[in-house]
Amino acid sequence: MKIRSATFDDLPGILEIYNDAVLNTTATYDYEPRTLEHRIAWFEDHVRHNYPVFVAVNDDGRIIGWSALNRYHDRLGYRFTTENSVYVAADRRGQGIGKSLMPPLIEGGRERGLHVLLAAIDAQNDVSIRLHAGFGFQSVGCFKQVGFKFGRWLDVVYMELLL
Repeated sequence: MKIRSATFDDLPGILEIYNDAVLNTTATYDYEPRTLEHRIAWFEDHVRHNYPVFVAVNDDGRIIGWSALNRYHDRLGYRFTTENSVYVAADRRGQGIGKSLMPPLIEGGRERGLHVLLAAIDAQNDVSIRLHAGFGFQSVGCFKQVGFKFGRWLDVVYMELLL
């Protein structure tokens, strides 16, 4: 496996992983799969605003995971804060891919001059909570029943890493 910066050619693989999460998990509270056009616009926005996106690629060239830093808010006072995303292909979860995607993401935040990395995680996603805690993220709050998916109310844990 290799971790590298994402390119436009990686977007179908990133989209496939994300859309699987949309349909089958509470890692995202989106209900409908996204289109490739949406993912292209997302990537162009990341490039334009210098937010890094990384991919994990297996020996066959398949995208098996991805991570990104994302704008937290558009207001100028939040410009040093970002929210992260980490997604792993369903058939490759539990193999350390998320753990491999975190260091370049954190370093990318430092290189960009960010001060705070935030993670908004479904409160029942113990794997993601442990992953972030392992890199020094600390829990700073839990918003009760702010999400609704698969017929149930969902809590969101917020974690932060001060760079």
